[in-house]
Amino acid sequence: MMRKYVVEPAHMWWPSNLVQVSLFRALHEKEDRRMSRAKFFVIVLICSFSWYVVPGYLFPTITSISWVCWAWPKSVTAQQLGSGMNGLGIGAFTLDWSTVASYLFSPLITPFFAIVNIFVGYLLILYVVMPVAYWGFNLYNAKTFPIFSSDLFTAAGQPYDINAIVNNKFEIDMTAYGKQGRINLSLFFAITYGLGFATIAATLTHVALFYGREIYNRYRASYNKGKVDIHTRLMRKYEDIPSWWFYLLLLVTVVISLILCTVLKDQIQLPWWGLLFACAMAFVFTLPISIITATTNQTPGLNIITEYCMGLILPGKPIANVCFKVYGYMSMAQAVAFLSDFKLGHYMKIPPKSMFLVQAVGTVVAGTINIGVAWWLLGSITDICQRDLLPPNSPWTCPSDRVFFDASVIWGLVGPRRIFGPLGNYGALNWFFLGGAVGPVIVWAFHRIFPEQSWIPLINLPVLLGATANMPPATAVNYTSWAAVGTVFNFFVYRYRKKWWQRYNYVLSAGLDAGVAMMGVLLYFAVTMENKSLNWWGTAGEHCDLATCPTAKGVIVDGCPVF
Repeated sequence: MMRKYVVEPAHMWWPSNLVQVSLFRALHEKEDRRMSRAKFFVIVLICSFSWYVVPGYLFPTITSISWVCWAWPKSVTAQQLGSGMNGLGIGAFTLDWSTVASYLFSPLITPFFAIVNIFVGYLLILYVVMPVAYWGFNLYNAKTFPIFSSDLFTAAGQPYDINAIVNNKFEIDMTAYGKQGRINLSLFFAITYGLGFATIAATLTHVALFYGREIYNRYRASYNKGKVDIHTRLMRKYEDIPSWWFYLLLLVTVVISLILCTVLKDQIQLPWWGLLFACAMAFVFTLPISIITATTNQTPGLNIITEYCMGLILPGKPIANVCFKVYGYMSMAQAVAFLSDFKLGHYMKIPPKSMFLVQAVGTVVAGTINIGVAWWLLGSITDICQRDLLPPNSPWTCPSDRVFFDASVIWGLVGPRRIFGPLGNYGALNWFFLGGAVGPVIVWAFHRIFPEQSWIPLINLPVLLGATANMPPATAVNYTSWAAVGTVFNFFVYRYRKKWWQRYNYVLSAGLDAGVAMMGVLLYFAVTMENKSLNWWGTAGEHCDLATCPTAKGVIVDGCPVF
């Protein structure tokens, strides 16, 4: 249903697909040049593969070179400013490609205007809002907690004991919660949620204003009318996918999910109407988020709004909240991924029916393997995801899963009313919804008033406001290095060496990714499974131990000075 809006139009170009297209062409097309794209890809892959053993095993400290911490090893403030992993990352950089591309994907494939939007948002939040709010106003008692953390805290700055407020039905124990008190967040984590509210609202407004007319026109037009580009014209030679294939697949999956919600209602906690509500939310947001992704290579998250809604409806039930998030957000994310795959098939002239079948089979196979690997890792890796029990250089700290867990506590177990409502500390952040909704209207109005200024419509507020949506688990060094590499290649190289950029840029990205992935797998089987590790200064983290310390007077935390 969405393909005619985000696959067929030429300006919905899905930048990430260009890497795969370039790689396929490099591997299959014969070239007479001295440096063919296939040869270039192999060289980059070998170099990336060989180098990753250094940050991946021999010298992990270069993953985040935070020299400010080394210069001032006893200063909490200096380490808060200079830590690339737990602070504002001033001066921090990396020599590890996986750090550059891990959360925001490869900067080589992101359009420069999107890089600018993201980096401007990042700079404003990290280097304007955060210092003023933390050191200037001590907003939300910010100095009582780490400046950058996804953990949950008591009012005294101590880690919140989640186990103490969960009963044997995985629901909140209000008596225990009352004794321990309200949940507190680090300032950055709280601001991130506020910006998430703004991003959701801005996405709807931005798409309605800048793409609403096009969506309406394409809705009224049939598939066979109107101006089409060469790719769409060639693809119409293939037999299209019957609509009933999609409807049947939707019906089967919804029925199976309803059965699970009914039969396992005590374990899943999600009522049948909650499942249907989640599906409806996914349907509503798939189109606007697909448009943003197709034009900027950045995907605004729907996770916050799904968690918020179910947290208001069913507070105190974390499993229900997580399930609602899976059906409301993950299904939308999968839909966007499938649309991206259809665009790849569009570029490569693969029959739509073949794409559909491959996607269906691939989903079943990948889902089964992922579950199996997850269970295997949980059973074979000692203290996996237990950050406090793992060594500093351990790759098994699970930062994304930790954020997911904390979100289930905030939105599901405790509920938004006790965090962002009248019973919590962060009710003012709800105003971000209004700000996010109004922002694109202002940009659109300026575009209408000054139509000759071509840079105005490039201001993409969903991307700008959602710049730090991946933080945490992403950190400052991820963003600064990503923006630096993206600027070098997508501005300077693109402007001054355009032919090289057109020929090798996407192949370079593919080679770097492939090399890191292959060496990562090799290191796991050769080293991690054998419990072989190195212990020296270069494997002991970034050496910014004081970056996570509070700076409020009288707060006592292990390993931190008391002010």
